[in-house]
Amino acid sequence: MRYSTTLLPLVAAATAVVIPDEATAKQLVFEAEKQTKETVSSWWESLPDGHDILSPAEDVLQDTLDTVEKQTDWLGDLLSKAETDDVESDMSDFLSPSDLTSGGHRHGPPHSTNLTIYQSIKASNYTKKFAALVDGFPDLVDKLNSTSAGNVTAFVPSDRAFDKIPGGHHHKPPKELVEKIIEYHVLPGLYPAGRVLARSTLPTALKADRLGGRPQRLRVSVGLFGVKLNFYSKVIFPNLFTKNGVLHGVDSILVPPPTIERLISLLPGRFSTLELAAEKTGFKHHCGSHGGSHAAGQLTGLTVFAPTNLAFKKLGPAANAFLFNTEKGLGYLRALLAYHVVANETLYSDEYYGKKKSDDESFFDDETYPDSEAAEMDEDDDDDDVVEVAGVRRFHLDMPTLLGDKHVAVDVSRWLGFVRIRLNAHVDVAVQDGLARDGVAQALNSVLIPPHPHHKTFWDLDVDGEIPVDELVARLEPLAPVEKEQKDEVEAGEL
Repeated sequence: MRYSTTLLPLVAAATAVVIPDEATAKQLVFEAEKQTKETVSSWWESLPDGHDILSPAEDVLQDTLDTVEKQTDWLGDLLSKAETDDVESDMSDFLSPSDLTSGGHRHGPPHSTNLTIYQSIKASNYTKKFAALVDGFPDLVDKLNSTSAGNVTAFVPSDRAFDKIPGGHHHKPPKELVEKIIEYHVLPGLYPAGRVLARSTLPTALKADRLGGRPQRLRVSVGLFGVKLNFYSKVIFPNLFTKNGVLHGVDSILVPPPTIERLISLLPGRFSTLELAAEKTGFKHHCGSHGGSHAAGQLTGLTVFAPTNLAFKKLGPAANAFLFNTEKGLGYLRALLAYHVVANETLYSDEYYGKKKSDDESFFDDETYPDSEAAEMDEDDDDDDVVEVAGVRRFHLDMPTLLGDKHVAVDVSRWLGFVRIRLNAHVDVAVQDGLARDGVAQALNSVLIPPHPHHKTFWDLDVDGEIPVDELVARLEPLAPVEKEQKDEVEAGEL
């Protein structure tokens, strides 16, 4: 079974990740696989101590950030020359012929069975290890075996995926963590390949306390080398339609993501300036209060608009010297960081978790894509903020930041698989959907600067250039926690 050569250019062009030149792309994949193996090893060793679960995506996200600026005009030509791997080469006989039904499925390749998902992974010679894990949890067995509770989708790691854990399995993680990992491979509802390809993120059966009990999500990316989840786990066997849903084989174990704090700290090549700013000001960008410690249990999600090192560089040397190297500038830097954090609301490129579950909204139209007839449709309770013009679906949201009453205006536009997230009408999210256990990080290549208190205009660093210190102070002064003595010095120009 192969993804068709006519489909690949379409879905690859639709992803948010830009494809670099061919040699670079191959090197990225080589490095990503190497880093994933090393990370899974350290993850497995760390679990018994109860430390944060570390996702291999942390390593691969760095490569993604490095490639986002290497845009090419010859994507279609590159794809046409790329090798089309047989995605089921390692699992071509996932089930014995006697377990498969004839005639196929009207939406996809002729792989269907009268077995349930659970029965399929038990019967397959390729998923014995995952089946053994599932057997330890009767509730999960029931979920994957039931034919009355609605459709289910499972991303099932092959036995070879477990071989990526070096040194064997001498240190077994606690049972409750194993259960969470299994739940992270299961999706409520039917997600055939066409629907997976059309989504940016997917909701799993793992409910995250730090997201207010909402589903932890998977990130979908499509590129030269196939469909990958969370940047690293490749789909190697799509669309086995079962009696109670659909099953996809993957080549790596899907590990729930780390916290936003941990995710950002593991990417110093892109976020070291942000980390330095947080350290110097005492601002906790991963907490729900203005820089103070805030009990994680009180949060129901976070959206961090994370400026990269390039974003801070665009401010200019004068503004950076003032913010980072003067005691009086730290109050303004603290205010600037607060303007990049939204507490208790999580905004993905195709889903919004509001302060209350009743506020949750999907701004995604399944009817545009293949396999939607078999899918359980997403229903919006209120579409007042969703409009569609000439096939482009737009969603607008004003998100309250930790900087007083200042909001960030968010506009999400989707056309086919193309997604653009634009902030304050001029700053685009450079890399979307950095998944975290407690929310999401949206990477920016420009710092968000609040509007001027008088004429309400925004400063566009890409258009207006470096921002003068007095202009930055004028925009942040009413909101920055600066002592009066320091404020007088700023006004006197003693920088």
